[in-house]
Amino acid sequence: MTAASQLRDAGPFGDITKLPMLRFLNECQRKYADDHSGHVADYIPELFKANPNHFGIALATIDGHVHEVGDTSIPFTIQSVSKAFVFALALEFVGAEEVSATVGVEPSGEAFNSIRLGNDNRPFNPMVNAGAIATSGLIHRHDPEAAFERVREFLGQCAGRDLDIDMKVYESERDTGHRNRAIAWLLRNNEKLSSDVDAALDVYFRQCSLLVTARDLAVMGATLACNGINPVTGKVVMQPGTVAKTLSVMVSAGMYDFAGEWIFRVGMPAKSGVGGGIVASLPAQFGLGTFSPPLDAQGNSVRGLRACEWISEHFALHMMQRYGDLSSNVVANYQLAHIASRRSRHPSERALLDKHASSARILELAGALNFGSLDYVSRAIAQDQALEMLILDFSRVTAISSGAMTLLKSLVTIVKEAGGRVIISGIKPQSLIEQAFETNFAVEGDKPIYFSNLDDAMIWAEDQIIFRRGGFEHISEGVDLEEQELLLNLKPETLDEIRTFIREETFRTGAKIIEAGSTADSIFFVQKGMVSIKLASGTRLSTLGPGTCFGELALLPGGATRSADVIADTPVTCLTLSLTDYEAVCRKDAAVRAIIMGNLSALVAERLKQANAKIATLTSPNG
Repeated sequence: MTAASQLRDAGPFGDITKLPMLRFLNECQRKYADDHSGHVADYIPELFKANPNHFGIALATIDGHVHEVGDTSIPFTIQSVSKAFVFALALEFVGAEEVSATVGVEPSGEAFNSIRLGNDNRPFNPMVNAGAIATSGLIHRHDPEAAFERVREFLGQCAGRDLDIDMKVYESERDTGHRNRAIAWLLRNNEKLSSDVDAALDVYFRQCSLLVTARDLAVMGATLACNGINPVTGKVVMQPGTVAKTLSVMVSAGMYDFAGEWIFRVGMPAKSGVGGGIVASLPAQFGLGTFSPPLDAQGNSVRGLRACEWISEHFALHMMQRYGDLSSNVVANYQLAHIASRRSRHPSERALLDKHASSARILELAGALNFGSLDYVSRAIAQDQALEMLILDFSRVTAISSGAMTLLKSLVTIVKEAGGRVIISGIKPQSLIEQAFETNFAVEGDKPIYFSNLDDAMIWAEDQIIFRRGGFEHISEGVDLEEQELLLNLKPETLDEIRTFIREETFRTGAKIIEAGSTADSIFFVQKGMVSIKLASGTRLSTLGPGTCFGELALLPGGATRSADVIADTPVTCLTLSLTDYEAVCRKDAAVRAIIMGNLSALVAERLKQANAKIATLTSPNG
């Protein structure tokens, strides 16, 4: 794919090459395209036919976008780049224990095709020919009939497409691979290869002859960077533990005898091949693929190496050059004493919450949670000596590492042992985070409490605080007019007058008491049960219980039409007053309207106060 082909879809910014990353890659490609040093590999006759002028660079992000410039669609054989991914396949298919018994993980200090094993008669690592042949042999041992197809399928999953084999290169490798045969027989002599040496070696020759492009390598690198998930297809290709082990060996041995210099200069796990390809992977950020056939003395692509080095230096991408702010994963950190749920409360309930809400803390989390960020979270709650409820909201969390999950499990246990509860909200169904929770909290008694959204979690925590202090007696008894917040401070005789107009209505669970868009002609006082106020989209605005009212905004100018649905969450009893009867009461006593409007103003002011507190918390630099 050439840079010019990128111009066909200019998009809203005009010339797409003006986008920063693509513009830089174009500059990088031009910078090194005229470097004609190095030589095309000739020890495999078919490789020597490669065009030395081909040069492509591709960068795939972990959200599945691929930047590419130059010859990124030119197919070439993967060669030794395959070693890293076949090693990953062996870990997945055979298991780490058997792989470790067969192949070491130490840098060799020898040429990549050295006919020598370590002191324990294992190949030094899976990135040299001996280790790669042994790794392919493991797969053949466990699946002799379809070993190569298993390899081809796995590498295709990493690349996001089916990969073909270059039969001419395969035949050339097979017919001239005498040194590799010597290595294979050495492995067989030391019981590191199955008895069918030729069949196992054939898998290795074929895997090296698979055709890829620079774009493919970028996506394969991004699959490693994305912890084993192909970011283009969204498919899980390998487990995180496999990724960590594979990247580790790529760091120490992926670039042949240049591995130390590479990690010093570029600072990314990488693997090169004599076909001219280089794959690099920066965990949690991107995969990088380059293609240029001329090689240096160590067998690495000259242009590819220089391009990777310049990209790393220009953007400060060395994996050891990291920084982070642990608090950045905490969007907000507050107590229920500062911000309440959207549930309207009876005055007696609010009094209990005002007194004891500091026993509940909410942390709204975001981004990818790692070991450090969960340690920060655990320290953030250490100040709460009497913590009863800890709510962790995962609505904005994109990932959680195994180390972070281990700390979270410990935190849940510690809070539980202290008599408290951990509540988790906002986990998206069928997400990797949900899977992580299901795996790590498989034992029923160890599980935290789950809610789909933060407000439901806050309501539950508030209810627990109230219940623990005996604050729900009014629920079963019901709340009469004198306890209704909108009617506070009215004279007894006025309340008696209102009672003559009141009609008692009951609603079953799930009933729609008010429908958005209908005429606002009554005020509803909740005597028993719970109701939710919801938008047409299903978003819940608030929850009301005994002692609260709804439909009261009809008393304000412009309130002639209902703005939301009201749904019965439980069996509900309401005391209903029509606006016509309300006006009749007000005509008898002019003070009634002023008192009720004063109560309504106080209710609206309290709602605004809560909203402002939420905004202030979310916009505070310290959460």
